[in-house]
Amino acid sequence: MGFLVWRERHIKEKTLIIILSLCVGIVAGLAAMVLKWLIHFISGALTSGASETGANWIYIVYPVVGVLLACWYVRVVVRDNISHGVTRVLYAISQNKSRLKPHNMYTSIIASSVTIGFGGSVGAEGPIVYTGAAIGSNLGQAFRLSPRVLMILVGCGAAAGISGIFKAPIAGMLFTLEVLMLDLTTVTVMPLLISSITAASVAYIMTGYDLEFFFVQSEPFIMNRLLYFCGLGVFCGIISLYFTRVMNLMENIFSKLGAQWRKTLFGGVILATLVFLFPPLYGEGYGAINSLLNGDPGSIVDGSIFYGDRGSTWFILLYIGLIILLKSFATSATNGAGGVGGTFAPSLYVGCMTGFFFAYLINSLGIAPGADDPLSVKNFALMGMAGVMSGVMHAPLMGIFLTAEMTGGYELFLPLLIVSTLSYGTIRIFEPYSIYTMRLARQGKLLTHHKDRTVLTLMKMDSVIETDFLPVKPDYNLKQMVDTIAQSSRNLFPVLDAEGKLLGIVVLDDIRNIMFRPDLYRRMYVSRFMSMPPAKLVTTDSMEKVMKTFDDTGAWNLPVVDEAGHYAGFVSKSKIFNSYRRVLRHYSED
Repeated sequence: MGFLVWRERHIKEKTLIIILSLCVGIVAGLAAMVLKWLIHFISGALTSGASETGANWIYIVYPVVGVLLACWYVRVVVRDNISHGVTRVLYAISQNKSRLKPHNMYTSIIASSVTIGFGGSVGAEGPIVYTGAAIGSNLGQAFRLSPRVLMILVGCGAAAGISGIFKAPIAGMLFTLEVLMLDLTTVTVMPLLISSITAASVAYIMTGYDLEFFFVQSEPFIMNRLLYFCGLGVFCGIISLYFTRVMNLMENIFSKLGAQWRKTLFGGVILATLVFLFPPLYGEGYGAINSLLNGDPGSIVDGSIFYGDRGSTWFILLYIGLIILLKSFATSATNGAGGVGGTFAPSLYVGCMTGFFFAYLINSLGIAPGADDPLSVKNFALMGMAGVMSGVMHAPLMGIFLTAEMTGGYELFLPLLIVSTLSYGTIRIFEPYSIYTMRLARQGKLLTHHKDRTVLTLMKMDSVIETDFLPVKPDYNLKQMVDTIAQSSRNLFPVLDAEGKLLGIVVLDDIRNIMFRPDLYRRMYVSRFMSMPPAKLVTTDSMEKVMKTFDDTGAWNLPVVDEAGHYAGFVSKSKIFNSYRRVLRHYSED
């Protein structure tokens, strides 16, 4: 406590945020390096003896073993839900005052490294975002910082995680702004940049200056291919929509299976079958991405039962097309069965396959600009990565800069812009939310860049419920009603039955004409002059729904009940407006 008091006296909050953002960048960058090393170590040790020229039965066993180990670790050791890392970070920001548990700083690293290293078809980026955000949150909590500052540090940790694992500092910051939807202000921009740059520097110091994916642009960017860039953008948007919808469909199926052993059995069978038939689905699949970025599609069938068909153009097209369609099933099966991983890398993977498939198909059909001047499958594979990621994440700027930073493909910046923008525009027609935000959006618990909606999301129902309204019973006579009015400072009275359920309300103005008539005191009962409120609010309603109810009814006060109908209190517009102003002022301070 003494140190905290000293800090308050000698270090200003803005200075402390800068210092902590640097610390978050260092620790999250190191965490990203540990996660990458663990995945590569486990994967390399397990697959070092795999055959390239035929089927490998280990692909049936390893992914299932990895899922079982991760599932056991989460259920027995962690005893907490650590799946859907990015979604849980979003939930913490909007509903839990940006507070994450201490174990989140390391548990996702352990569970995801086992899942992915053994062949689970997911990515490490979701877990490292969760880990980085937890590092920022817990460091801020140690200094007793406010929720507004914790939100910034959570964003710094998420940005540092992406930056460290991909060596992409700009993309890390854009991820926080576009996916986590933190506002870009003078307070947030510097900490985010410092954390991102620091984490990327840690990654470069520890692993050298090699890019994440090896890409050499041997074919020049030609502007007369504009029509094909536009076509790829729309195609990526459609694939993004398919990927998102399949992930949601599979998640719903797994949620209906009930017992965990059913989920593990169902998911394990799907995952083992797909990885055996399509070895590129093993783990993150970065090896397959590198093969396509180097124009070597034949190697994608290495280690499978289809090795003998690696020279057939049409078989390669069919094989890649099936991988595009089945990757979302493999990813959802991994998570549904109990594995821990994200959808970040799978979207990159599907994007690379999509871009390659698009250009390879056009060249094979002979409808390229010229037989002696075909489309560059390498360039289109790179553009596809940005396109599908932009669509799935609803983050076009992050998709553009992440792809460019990971591969060094800055000379393709204009086509990356075109493809990403069109992909994002295409999926927005059908799906307004990203794969991360749709779960919270349906529950009204999502922060957005819309200031009013964000403030309403941050407000809680229990903070605006007023309980100083005296209740009455329906069998009260007018004399008892008048006695209750004399004891109250309010002009509303809830009418409750013996179980405490709300039957109606009595409005003082409605009985003013009879309350001074003693001759009615013993003959008039509450059940005769009570009225029904224009609407009832439920304690679980979001504040956005509450405000919509007030707008629809025109009421100034509305009763609140729980889901069983028991009376909880009243909510007034004035109370909401005061709370709104307080939250807006608190989270808008620069």
